Amino acid sequence: MSDDDHSGWQLTESDPGVFTELLKSLGVPLIVDDLYSLDSETLAALKPLHALIFLFKWVPTSESDTGPGTSSGTYDPDFAGFFAHQVVNNACATLAVLNALGNIPSLPTGPQLGELLSFTTGMDPQTRGLVITSADWLREAHNSLSPPSAISLEGLNLPKKTEDAYHFVVYLPVMGALYELDGLKPHAVRHSAYSDAGEGWIKVAREAIEARINTYPTGSLEFSLLALREDPLPLLQAQIKQAQEAGNTLLEHELLATLTNENTKRERWAFENSLRRHNHVGLVHALLTAMAKAGKLKEAEGKAQEAMKERIEKRKARGGDMDED
Repeated sequence: MSDDDHSGWQLTESDPGVFTELLKSLGVPLIVDDLYSLDSETLAALKPLHALIFLFKWVPTSESDTGPGTSSGTYDPDFAGFFAHQVVNNACATLAVLNALGNIPSLPTGPQLGELLSFTTGMDPQTRGLVITSADWLREAHNSLSPPSAISLEGLNLPKKTEDAYHFVVYLPVMGALYELDGLKPHAVRHSAYSDAGEGWIKVAREAIEARINTYPTGSLEFSLLALREDPLPLLQAQIKQAQEAGNTLLEHELLATLTNENTKRERWAFENSLRRHNHVGLVHALLTAMAKAGKLKEAEGKAQEAMKERIEKRKARGGDMDED
């Protein structure tokens, strides 16, 4: 979620490259992938899966300590796993990741994360959330992939805009049951136990997430889903070596194609993350200066004004708030 505050935590994109880079900085050998479907075949291709990260449009509800509102589960005030509350704005993405990582047994981590998880053992969710969001190194890792903001509108007394708020939660298996960990809820939400046979916890997670999605209007795109999974590269490399040793050329070529796709995806993530880190204000200033010297700035300004008028007319037709443009 986002709001105007000075906690130092910046907004984070719901992007697998961003989350994977965060995991890398935490010393965790996992990656995050986009999920466009919850069907069995799609999820099977991503196994082993550790958690599902769900981003949705947050709407205030009249939840109480006895029920989790729109969730299909029930509160578990005696949850013995790792659960931290969100106590500052904009930290929900990293908090969702930590709420997942803290419940994965024997997970390798970097020294700082390992020390943080160990230090917060036994704390209540509120105190654990305060400790986590007070960690400067974690906030810096979180902010490192947020686009730099070189232009400040503070002090201009501009009218407040009404903006949609989005929030991250995590679904994962803990102690034989599916849990939903939402830092804005007072307790962990227990959905139901699962059987290790078949799809295991994934089946219960699909039902819980689909029930949540069905609370939105038909055709709504106000949510996205990410999968926290094992990095497939080491296994692929081992399988390719085995295929080569066995002389199975067809399997080797199939695995090499999969490996190429994975590496191409990592290269794209690295490029996109480099753009996120870069401050483009200087480039924009140089382009505007060049256009002005070439006598083309006035024409571009007129086109921009016309485009804005069209946006305003379209929003008026939908009954929207003009200030949001």
